Amino acid sequence: MKNNPLPRLDDNPEIRRRLLPYCRLEPGEIWDDPKGRHRIGCKDAADPEQMSELIGDEKPTLAIHDPPYNLVAFDLRSIDEFIEWCRMWIRNTTVVTAQDASLYVWLGADQTDGFQPLPDFMVMMRDEPYKARSFITMRNQRGYGTQKNWMAVRQELLYYTKGNPIFNVDAEYTDIPKILRGYYKEINGRKTENLERSKSDNIRAGNVWVDIQQVFYRMEENVSGCYAQKPLKCIERIIAASSQPNDVVIDFFAHSGTTLIAAEKLGRRCITADIDPIYAEICIRRLEQYRRSGRKGWQNGHPFELEVPSLADATNDAPSDDTPEALQKLLF
Repeated sequence: MKNNPLPRLDDNPEIRRRLLPYCRLEPGEIWDDPKGRHRIGCKDAADPEQMSELIGDEKPTLAIHDPPYNLVAFDLRSIDEFIEWCRMWIRNTTVVTAQDASLYVWLGADQTDGFQPLPDFMVMMRDEPYKARSFITMRNQRGYGTQKNWMAVRQELLYYTKGNPIFNVDAEYTDIPKILRGYYKEINGRKTENLERSKSDNIRAGNVWVDIQQVFYRMEENVSGCYAQKPLKCIERIIAASSQPNDVVIDFFAHSGTTLIAAEKLGRRCITADIDPIYAEICIRRLEQYRRSGRKGWQNGHPFELEVPSLADATNDAPSDDTPEALQKLLF
């Protein structure tokens, strides 16, 4: 197997300098899919005018957002500032989505920081026009080990709705067979258990997902350089459950482009954005590669291999001017 991954792009200004010239979008610009199905913007999720321009006249029925915690354009923020920033892109989501729409938000609960930002975000959402529907936990196969605490193996996913959107329950069924007996009930005078009464041989995912492998470098869908990539299978599950074919799905934090690829696979249209030109370019290239070859990622390679074949001379040592202001200049 080749070994030519990108390092984490948020940690490596030198790599950023080398990749930015190969990005098609400048901040504020939009890439329209030549096939007319998707749209990718280098846009700010918190800017209502930019989001309105990106969405246009479409009425998305599903929003899937995975915002970065405490890292907004390389600017560390307090929890209050972070929540106010979240309020802006949540309200932008409310404006552009259909009257009946579903909203899923991936949001961490840092056990070393009072489980933030999850609790304050939940409180904030009480003031927004959404009904809380579920608190989903996706179990990582690998965790962050510790000798003095429980190993952290979860990712949190909040599910909200406004109006009366669809929910396709069949999408919730997993590949896991039913093996446990129990839940006895009397039917026509005979005592039965759940395996007898079930119409399916498999269990439903419920709100604890244990059947999804987190992305790591040996997987085909891996996109190196992206530090918070979600597995395709989990995004496909959300899209299949909460949208219909040809519906529009939005994602204001495109990152590695997983929502885009899942929408392409399932026959939905996707409008997505990232404030960073490099991640916007990665999304475009990931879609182009998927259509060309069927490959869902780069495994242990990277999206810019043709232009930047070797990264051996680009170290993780940041330049001397490594302030947030300097990094902002690199990005914009």
